[in-house]
Amino acid sequence: MLLGGLALAAASLDGVLAARGRSSGMAAGWSAPLAEAARLMRQRRRTIVAADVLLWRVGGAALLVLALLKAVVVPVGGRSVADLAVGVVWFNAMDVTVWAAVWLLGWGANSAHALVGGYRFLAQGLAYELPLMFALTAPAVAAGSLRLAEVEAAQQGGAWFVLWMPVAFAVFCLGVVAFSVWGPLSVPAGVDVAGGVLAELSGVDRLLVLAGRYALLAAGAAFAVPMFLGGADGPVLPGWAWFGLKVVLLLALLVALRRHLPVLRPDRFVEVGWLVLLPAVLLQVLVVSVVAVWRY
Repeated sequence: MLLGGLALAAASLDGVLAARGRSSGMAAGWSAPLAEAARLMRQRRRTIVAADVLLWRVGGAALLVLALLKAVVVPVGGRSVADLAVGVVWFNAMDVTVWAAVWLLGWGANSAHALVGGYRFLAQGLAYELPLMFALTAPAVAAGSLRLAEVEAAQQGGAWFVLWMPVAFAVFCLGVVAFSVWGPLSVPAGVDVAGGVLAELSGVDRLLVLAGRYALLAAGAAFAVPMFLGGADGPVLPGWAWFGLKVVLLLALLVALRRHLPVLRPDRFVEVGWLVLLPAVLLQVLVVSVVAVWRY
């Protein structure tokens, strides 16, 4: 329920930013997600000749499911749906499964445009996934645990990991943008190939995919809070309020990237991922490991 509210808030903010660019008014922007949802629910599903409908629709629905599975390990107010001892690994495993979901969207449609979009996502995945894995490793090494509650507890008192792991935090945020097919990394769903993996989607199928993308953004923002931003740590306000405020602010920043950064070509991003991001985050993990050994 909380994830759904965050996803709706992200969609509404995106609508407001789009409306401001068209000068169509704030009210139209806030209501845009609901109007679009109503339109898509009335729209008839379109199916391409010889499409693998089962795989195609499984891929579309899987994005929303995977976002929910990412969020189950996030502690809110000291509690989480699933307090897994390997919560960090669980999040990364769900992220890798997003690859399969987006690929199925491209493959199942039996459309050249969608298939190209699927291949583009795999190319981006090869560039962002390894840096993202090491970005997740840094807080786990510092806390000495893969359990999110313990990673959050290690940051109490203002010692937030983002302060001395800025590279890992930046790479993690870039990974969230990438697996949500969002902003500068939205080429797999880009207009240059007639919509990419979204090209042949219509009706409820398209609604599920769009909702899934916003939900993935929200899940990534929620996961970043206990990993890098101290979780519920903060003065004066109760813990749940600090958690919510941090999630909303980070989510708003991720949504705004769509309007302020250009879309990156996959080949350029692959080059940056392997030659810049990976060495930088490896150096970050090395620094964290040295500090952790010195402390303990």
